[in-house]
Amino acid sequence: MAFLQEIAALGLLVLCMTAAVSSHSRHSRYTPPNVVRLTDAFSHVSIGQEYSTFFGGSNTKLLNNGSSANLALDKSSGSGLVSRNKYYYGFFSAAIKLPSGLSPGVVVAFYLSNADNYPHNHDEIDIELLGHDMRNDWALQTNVYANGSTGTGREEKFYLWFDPTEQHHHYSIIWNSHHIVFLVDNVPVREFAHSSSYPSVYPSKPMSLYATIWDGSQWATHGGKYPVNYKYAPFVVSFAEMEMTGCIFNQTAIVTSCSKANPSSLDPVDGPEFARLSKEQSVAMDWARRKLMFYSYCNDRSRFKAMPPECK
Repeated sequence: MAFLQEIAALGLLVLCMTAAVSSHSRHSRYTPPNVVRLTDAFSHVSIGQEYSTFFGGSNTKLLNNGSSANLALDKSSGSGLVSRNKYYYGFFSAAIKLPSGLSPGVVVAFYLSNADNYPHNHDEIDIELLGHDMRNDWALQTNVYANGSTGTGREEKFYLWFDPTEQHHHYSIIWNSHHIVFLVDNVPVREFAHSSSYPSVYPSKPMSLYATIWDGSQWATHGGKYPVNYKYAPFVVSFAEMEMTGCIFNQTAIVTSCSKANPSSLDPVDGPEFARLSKEQSVAMDWARRKLMFYSYCNDRSRFKAMPPECK
């Protein structure tokens, strides 16, 4: 009997080890294509100088002379930063290391928004990282709102090809008059084109940049099915290597000022390199969408009886 129990225990151990290996192998199953490293082309900004506290000041800690920041979520509050300037187009990036351990309901966001100035018709460009339970890894969600179209979310969701809790990875946004591009470690995963055929769905007003961590249990886990378990709090996310290069909006100025403070001549607003994806970038984006995308609003017939025009 004891022998049978030992065999059963050994079998359970092997099963657990196999499950653990399977979970980790999900991150190493794919090797991304080589792409140009846009994040190497622009200067890092001081978080202490370029950002202010958005909420949860007691859970915000600046490190390394303001070059990086830890934001925490605990039972009392989440936390967030907001850029001191508003931008009208540009390149925006952050190196993010996500909280480890079980994190269902935890949402880390890096996004552009102007809801403070346009509460009824705001624009938004979102990178959202959704926490996980024992069965699922962290997931990346991208979204675009324009002119207050919050009821018509344009979500696309992706798995990541790495463990985002082990080290920092780059999450970036290109936004100009041609398109919006979402990138992960410089690999484009989504392109949202600006078309004269449907201009109202494209963000067109100056926006601030935000970095936040918050409790999204009701929103991100099927109506609270997997709420944040504060037994594992605090959940701490690290932001570093923040980049903001583009047109700084000034309400008192006649024209918008476009910052050129970067070590290269690349211009994310008007530069030809940013007007369209290169062949290398297009191939990489096709790889990401085939291998890693698991939801697109364009394919959701339960939400959209007629395909949204930008999906055609």
